[in-house]
Amino acid sequence: MILRRRSGGTATPEQTGAAPTPGSGIDPGAGDGTGAPPHFAEGPADVLLQRLELTVRRRLDGLLQGDHLGLVPGSGSEAGDSRTYHPGDDVRRMDWPVTARTQVPHVRETIADRELETWAVVDLSASLDFGTANCTKRDLAIAGLAAVSHLTVRGGNRLGAVVTTGERVDRYPAMPGRLAADRLLRSVVRTPRAEGGRRGDLAAALESLRRPPRRRGLVVVVSDFLGSDASDVPDWERPLRGLRARHELLAIEVVDPRELELPDVGLLTVVDPESGQTLEVPTGDAAFRARFAEGAAAQRRAIAAALRRAGAGHLHLRTDRDWLMDVVRFVADRRRAGSGGASR
Repeated sequence: MILRRRSGGTATPEQTGAAPTPGSGIDPGAGDGTGAPPHFAEGPADVLLQRLELTVRRRLDGLLQGDHLGLVPGSGSEAGDSRTYHPGDDVRRMDWPVTARTQVPHVRETIADRELETWAVVDLSASLDFGTANCTKRDLAIAGLAAVSHLTVRGGNRLGAVVTTGERVDRYPAMPGRLAADRLLRSVVRTPRAEGGRRGDLAAALESLRRPPRRRGLVVVVSDFLGSDASDVPDWERPLRGLRARHELLAIEVVDPRELELPDVGLLTVVDPESGQTLEVPTGDAAFRARFAEGAAAQRRAIAAALRRAGAGHLHLRTDRDWLMDVVRFVADRRRAGSGGASR
């Protein structure tokens, strides 16, 4: 690649399709039909979070009906009693010792965990402050965390978080209840923005969940997953694979369309928000734009492959799409995949 896509441009909002500014006459995050989350830098955190919560509840509860909403639905992990095999049962649950002893095929049932402990690793490094569509990636990351909170914090389930900016790491213990989850969201919104000069260390944040070991549960990683380009293997892949041995994994990747393709706006000055490196980009060159799009697509494929090797579910959110509908589709697909006891 010719330049890193952790970049912000000096082009005008009309050229890049940037989000409206406070003086544009548009109430940010007020449900203007774009499906965008609130712009948390432009209003009181409590008011914007309450608006986001109402939006999430109205849309998710209306589209995902059921007794329990979960990002990792299906059977539990605790071994239960054996019963006679019936056509349609998952053969991977065959209880071979009982089958051999009775000469009748048996399957082992599992007991669903009554309480789920969810840990969220939220990347709020300087690259997440970039956004040229309906919102910034930081706003979308917080909205994704709010959706996870709504889907998991029920019936005594606990939610904790590790928030990294590259300059600081904040840890919030896993606590049960909606009030505790709301306090956590407010704390995450108030996390100071990174000043730049240091790249976020997602690998260290993931490693902090491995040692000491946490109770088995769900780990949700919210990031753009853009790190050092020095190796074909991302530095966060190894700790993520280590977490997979003990937890279910969900990766929420936040992406801006300008990280995938460049508009034709002439000579564009771009700045890496983490290193401060400045480049002049000839976006008027069609061949250059094609090379950029090809390199960006290859990078996203590499990220998806690394997440797949780590065994993580992959939820892809974009700043130019209705993010709640993407969440609904993902949860519906996981429910269908988990209906037979298997995960995709």
